[in-house]
Amino acid sequence: MMDDITLGSQVQIKVVKTPRKVAAVKTLVRLLSKDDVFRTENNRIHRLRKTHNRVKQRGGRPWTVRMVKLTSARGEVGESGTITATTDVINDLRSVARFIEVAPA
Repeated sequence: MMDDITLGSQVQIKVVKTPRKVAAVKTLVRLLSKDDVFRTENNRIHRLRKTHNRVKQRGGRPWTVRMVKLTSARGEVGESGTITATTDVINDLRSVARFIEVAPA
């Protein structure tokens, strides 16, 4: 299926197996975050983080206490998304091919 993907086409990906390596999980999260649903949720979380910064004094200077970055995608079994196939996306799909199912959208 990976050979049938053309640049610029829409691709549906679905996580079917949980990777053991942290790098593979990060790749899945990065791929799923390109989906519009995950992207809008990540933008909402980003706006919340930006408005809830707290400034305090530390050593006589202002210090910004920021919230921890969260993402809506986790890379868990069952998550799916539709993304546009670009060169970097195709390379990432190949690296995590054993953990996902790829279908044309």
